[in-house]
Order: sequence, then C-alpha cells, then structure tokens
Amino acid sequence: MSAKKETTTLIIALVIALGLMGASVWWLTKELDWGRRLLTDSENPTPSEEIVNPGGETYPETLAEVQNVPRGLFSHGGSSTWVSIRVAVDPAIQTVWPQFQLRYTDPVRGAPSSGTGIQMLLDNQLTFAMSARPISDAEYQKARDRGFTLKEIPVAIDGIAIVVHPSLPISRITIEQFDAIYAGEITNWNQVGGPDLKIQPYGKIDRDSNPSVILTSTTTEALRGVASNLGGIYWASAPLLVSQCMVKPLAVGRTSNNFVPPYKLPFVPLSECPQRRNEVNLDVFRSGEYPWSRRLVVVVKENGQLDQQAGETYAKFLLTEQGQELIRKAGFVSLR
Repeated sequence: MSAKKETTTLIIALVIALGLMGASVWWLTKELDWGRRLLTDSENPTPSEEIVNPGGETYPETLAEVQNVPRGLFSHGGSSTWVSIRVAVDPAIQTVWPQFQLRYTDPVRGAPSSGTGIQMLLDNQLTFAMSARPISDAEYQKARDRGFTLKEIPVAIDGIAIVVHPSLPISRITIEQFDAIYAGEITNWNQVGGPDLKIQPYGKIDRDSNPSVILTSTTTEALRGVASNLGGIYWASAPLLVSQCMVKPLAVGRTSNNFVPPYKLPFVPLSECPQRRNEVNLDVFRSGEYPWSRRLVVVVKENGQLDQQAGETYAKFLLTEQGQELIRKAGFVSLR
C-alpha cells in the first residue's frame, strides 16, 4: 500500500473513532441528565393530592394539608349568607387545626351583612370578613386612607332566590320586574300578572334603602313577615330560602319568555313540608342558566401582618377539595 493510501486510511479511521467518542459522550450526557431529572422528580414529586386551578394555584385535598397555618384567635364576620358555610366549615377547621381559633363576631350596631363585615374589618374589629358582594370603591378608598388595601378571594357561587306568600297566585318574575318592585315603580301585583293586591317588599337593614321596603334585621324576621302578608316579597341567598316551609320561591327570568326556578323539579308542595322539602338546583347556578348569581368572597386586609396571613389561610381552607365539598353540602356551588 502506498504512503498516500495509508494516510487516507488513517484519517478515515480517526474520523470514525472521534465520531463514536462524540456519540458516546452525547449518550452519557443525556443519561446523566435523565438521571438527574429522575432523582429530582423522585425527591420533589408533583403532589398527587394537589389540584391546579385555572388560575395556576394549587390547593391541597384536605384541610390537614394546608401549609403555614398561623396560631391565634381570629375574629371573623359579615354576610348572613355565609351562616351555613361557617357552621359546616369552621368546626372542621378547628378539629384539624385547634391553634387556628375562630370567633364569629356580630356588629355592635346593625345586622350582620357584607357591608357591616367589611366596615368592621376596616375598623380593626375583625381579622377578615365574609362577603356576598364585591368590595365597593368607597371601601377600597377607606382602606387606603387607613394605610392598607383590601383583597377579595372568591370561594363559592351563590344563587339568589325570590320568595312570596304561598297563596299568592304568582309563580315567576323577571329581573326587570323585581328591580322595579324594589325601586317603588311597581306597587301592585296586577302589574305583573297577579291579583289586585298591594306589593309589600321586605328587606334587610344595611342592604335595601327604598322607603316602601319594610326593613328587618334577620332573614328569619323577613320570612315571618312575608308568610303573614299575602302581598309580601323578599330576596336572599337560595340555600336560605328554597327549603323553607312558609314561603314560595319563584322562577326567575332574564326575559319574559325564559324562566328558571332556583329549585329542583318537580316542585314539592309546601303542604308536604317539613317531611319533604324543596332543594336548591345547583346545576342551573353552575351552568349560568339561572339569571341571578353572585360570588362569595373572603375579604382580606393586605397589611403584611398576621391578619392577612389568617384571612388568606381561611380562604385556602375553603378552597381545598374538602372545603369545597363542605360548601357544596351547604347548598352552594363550589369553584373546583
């Protein structure tokens, strides 16, 4: 073999050898990288007990798995709509986290409501508040004047029910008609297809302002008024009203040709109550088919202190799967 051919053969062999070495290094590097990722994943697994919500946050399955739960006595209060959630959730929290002590606090003046709860939070009488409406611009400004901000954390969806006297021959109402009644523009039931009978709206202190509305301090008081007045009408959270034996819930419509009842069909005659009760139809609230719903929110004081941590932790409890299940059992639509 000539020297030229030998040189060419050596060059080819060297290129092949270098190629094999490069491939080996690449394979080894990939294997080491795969091994590192495998080790990392095994040390920090994606928790199977956590679910990622559409906003990207993760919440544990159970109350016991919530992290960084503060210790102390925390006062909360606000909307009366929250009563069934509070009764269901608070004891469960206390059982698992006894150091997270909860104390429900009524307002000194006025009835429990979203407004009084937020005001008590602003006045440093509550650690966090429970609201059935968004924070108003005026409330945001009051917080800024006091050197902090307010944050609302949605935890559930609530549907509003409208109820009347059981004997009133009316079974449905539009949102527009309802608004006109509470504005004092519609004053007789014959204006909405009923009998010639004066309409008597009942409302809540700190919520309804029309002079024609009889104001009450509690839902129970309002229901007693409607039950004793053939022309009475009242509105509040569906879980508080639909199962009542002494008033009749109405189907509600966005328009006059599409009415949706807040209760499951068929309607249970009130004569069969309390042996059988009407139940809230959560499906129509969840789908948006029912025309009147709202979000329930935890209102947190953003001040970088224990109050903020406690309020955010309470919301985390409610957003666990266990908390959401308790919310569903209380008659509200869960967000998860």
